[in-house]
Amino acid sequence: MIQLKDLSAGYGSKPIVDRVTLDFLPGQVLVLLGPNGSGKSTLLKAALGLLPAMGGQVLFDGAAMASLTRRQIARKAAFLSQSRPQSSILALRMVLHGRFPYLSYPRRYSREDYAIARRAMDAAGVRAYENTNVSRLSGGQRQGVYLAMALAQDTETILMDEPTTYLDIHRQLQVMDTARALAGQGKAVVLVLHDIPLALRGADRIALLESGRLACCGTPEEVYAGGALDRVFGVAVHRVDTPHGPQYYCTEKEEA
Repeated sequence: MIQLKDLSAGYGSKPIVDRVTLDFLPGQVLVLLGPNGSGKSTLLKAALGLLPAMGGQVLFDGAAMASLTRRQIARKAAFLSQSRPQSSILALRMVLHGRFPYLSYPRRYSREDYAIARRAMDAAGVRAYENTNVSRLSGGQRQGVYLAMALAQDTETILMDEPTTYLDIHRQLQVMDTARALAGQGKAVVLVLHDIPLALRGADRIALLESGRLACCGTPEEVYAGGALDRVFGVAVHRVDTPHGPQYYCTEKEEA
């Protein structure tokens, strides 16, 4: 389990994330919501040590992150970043990069590594492209390959920064289904999303960031009922009960 305790982080001398305390719990999907610039991506990077903390601390299973090597961290948490370079490499070879934390140099993949990579591609819905060059794939297909690479890392925690970017609605729902399946396996799954209705439908908990601070954290129902989403995003969030469970949608706020 990853725990953030009064974590502050940013760039230069300017904190973007300010004293956030938050747990990434096994068996749960946690969605980070917040307007652009609220600190969501910064929080993920600081949680993995990709950005130095300005204050507070990060614990991995009770151990301070500073006491762990990069390889040890990579075996505990995988990260699907928001910006990813377009590589000229076969999709399967890209996914196999997720096995790097378990290999010594020179890297030689085992049958198990190939099996794990192909299972990850199945889970991400991109197995059909394993022998296709990543540069020839569509944006959505490339996104699936990078998701598979994160899954192939086979960690207890998976952090995904805007994993539904470039995806059509069907694949967006598939990403959430994958997140829920991973949580069902006991993994801690953390997603940065901009889609409020998707977050409210699929998350176990929602952490709402506002100007780098944690505005609230709770179940989707608790966060919706508290009204913080309306205030932070400046919209009106509505709920409709259906045979498929509660569904949410957003409208502009009516002028008083």
